[in-house]
Amino acid sequence: MTILVLNSGSSSIKFATYDRHQQRPRVVERLRGQVSGLPDSAILSWGSADGKHHESRLPGSVDSRAALGAVLARLGEAGALGALEAVGHRIAHGGQALIRPVRIDEDVLALLESLTPLAPLHQGFGIAGVRAMRSLAAHALQVACFDTAFHAAQPALHTTIPLPASWRERGARRYGFHGLSFEWIAQQLPQLLGAAADARIVVAHLGSGASVCGMRERRSVRTSMGMSTLDGLVMSTRPGSIDPGVLLFLQQQLHIGVDEVSRGLHRESGLLGLSGLSGDMRVLEASEDPRASFAIEMFCQRAAQEIAACAVAIGGCDALVFTGGIGEHSARARREICALLGWIGVRLDLALNRADGPRVHADDSAVAVWVVPTDEEQVIAGHVAAMIP
Repeated sequence: MTILVLNSGSSSIKFATYDRHQQRPRVVERLRGQVSGLPDSAILSWGSADGKHHESRLPGSVDSRAALGAVLARLGEAGALGALEAVGHRIAHGGQALIRPVRIDEDVLALLESLTPLAPLHQGFGIAGVRAMRSLAAHALQVACFDTAFHAAQPALHTTIPLPASWRERGARRYGFHGLSFEWIAQQLPQLLGAAADARIVVAHLGSGASVCGMRERRSVRTSMGMSTLDGLVMSTRPGSIDPGVLLFLQQQLHIGVDEVSRGLHRESGLLGLSGLSGDMRVLEASEDPRASFAIEMFCQRAAQEIAACAVAIGGCDALVFTGGIGEHSARARREICALLGWIGVRLDLALNRADGPRVHADDSAVAVWVVPTDEEQVIAGHVAAMIP
């Protein structure tokens, strides 16, 4: 039996398929790929376990339903889909009510749609993927897995926002995101650290979206993102933490409307806003423009500050794990972040760091430093498999 995992975005839909073994409580990846270039230049590509790569262009303007229909058709033709039993969807926000994977029905969809303002770059596209698959594969179990769920058990000290009680009672609180990535890292810690897996661990998920999570006993204690995906670190096009007075100034003094403020915060800030060049760390690292260097410096400064804040929340730091696109592949970002953390005993081995790990700490480092590729799709597939009778 086959499980399909989907991560639906604005310009791409990532997918992976897994074989579910009824005799064994585990899933085995068969392939993974994506539809990129949506809606007008859509290309379907995937790589299978045997190392073969497949790619084809989808004609015309392609929406979520058409893209996913093409995925099912092409994978079926290639004999790579099997008997589709269930579909797992990555959903950004589950709010206070949805704190574990859930079967999707109309009530769940309505709740997810109500949370769209808290994750406007992600929530709507995830919902579109759900609706498309409910139409294309009505027989299959549809399961939502949430980026907020891993943080649901955090203590009130780290979820409460110091606002008027009436605002907090109406839902103003910290949630945190990238939970599926942090959950995967938590699952890998025993193999990586042995008996120290339950110690004080800080994980830095650094990508176009970025956040830091402090764990004890492999559970989230504090994370850098808050009520929305705008909080915390400097990101590709999002600013991270800013003085809320800035928003009042933009609206009251500069008379910038809510829609323009939202667009600026979600799509025009962060590395892009600082550099004026790009929100892509690879582009900035290759540039000699001083604005690119400044953007990288601020990215690393903020990351180091949030790592230190998480260390305070968990009482220290025994290990630091980098993951996500930047965390896994940018030796420069890891080097500059760790240099700012030398005061807590972080020491990199520069040769190991250039090789992207997995171990990157020096022998005399008081903090173990690792690079671990994330695998959110595997986490989702495991949750879906557990929900199948």
